[in-house]
Amino acid sequence: MTPSSPAPRSARAARAARSTGFPGPSGSSRAASPFRGRRLGAGAFLLTSALLLTACGSDGSDGSDGDAASGGTRTVQTAMGEVKVPTAPERVVVLDTAELDSAITLGVKPVGSTHADVDGGFLGYLPEDEVAGIKDVGEMMTPNMEAIAALKPDLILTSKVRHGTRYEALSKIAPTVMTETTGYPWKENFQVHAQALNKPAEAKKAVAAYEARAAEVTTALGGPAKAAATKVNVVRFVEGADVRIYGKQNYIATILADAGLGRPPVADRAKDGFSYDVSPEKIDLADADAVFHTTYGDPDKARQTQVLNSGLWKNMKAVKTGKVFTADDELWIQGIGYTAAGKILDDLAARLGS
Repeated sequence: MTPSSPAPRSARAARAARSTGFPGPSGSSRAASPFRGRRLGAGAFLLTSALLLTACGSDGSDGSDGDAASGGTRTVQTAMGEVKVPTAPERVVVLDTAELDSAITLGVKPVGSTHADVDGGFLGYLPEDEVAGIKDVGEMMTPNMEAIAALKPDLILTSKVRHGTRYEALSKIAPTVMTETTGYPWKENFQVHAQALNKPAEAKKAVAAYEARAAEVTTALGGPAKAAATKVNVVRFVEGADVRIYGKQNYIATILADAGLGRPPVADRAKDGFSYDVSPEKIDLADADAVFHTTYGDPDKARQTQVLNSGLWKNMKAVKTGKVFTADDELWIQGIGYTAAGKILDDLAARLGS
């Protein structure tokens, strides 16, 4: 999918919040942005726990109202309540990067997807042959409803935090399955997507493969004790925003934890668990045994160039020991799901393995 008229990179960077779920350079405050809240609150936790356990239907067993051959339906618990979905959906539209990753991971090629704020429309880590032919249905936060309807989908996947205000309109087009939010609860959300797509075996296989790979990476890092003793920070530069030092309640933090890696004390400073934002003059707070950094937008406007050339940065222990690594923002931050996570584990093994 190639958007018909992709915006210039600087303009796309001004929409960082829309492609990643984080406050971008618009200047909106943390409290004002509904997309920063990737932490799973108590209510959302109860919901996602229920989503993992239930996909209830009229027959009370596998959630099916009839079988696939007869074109039956199943009832799935979602953030918006119970939703009847086709037993075997064939025309799926996804409206965010997490849902697209889930579909690809489960072997489902959607007929339509919103595009990401990248030149090619799709995040670069996704296999080209698996996304080829998927139709563009607009930007993530402003999907084109007419384009979605024209594809005649039988299932739409998204989240309440992204498109809750459009739920009624989307539901008139096709059954719409929404998780509460995105990012941090990505594993729970994946199970909801798998239920909606009726891919339980594929989901089980994907989870098992990821957990096995995570265990391999821990071994490659020297074993559990050595991995835990290796304190890692992830830093992100974004146009118009302070530098973000990631906390422990976000997507990338869960992968670091699964690999058994430790985190420095600054990771606990994030008030909402998401990130601790600092000015370039305080970048030395990001120091750790190893530091990975990504950039969204123009490096100069995001102040990456300024920071990486500063004395504070160059004097950090991680820099002096050669343990600072550039990471792919599309993979580490924007892509959310098991396909992305597996590649991130590979990155960690290659960069930090003994």
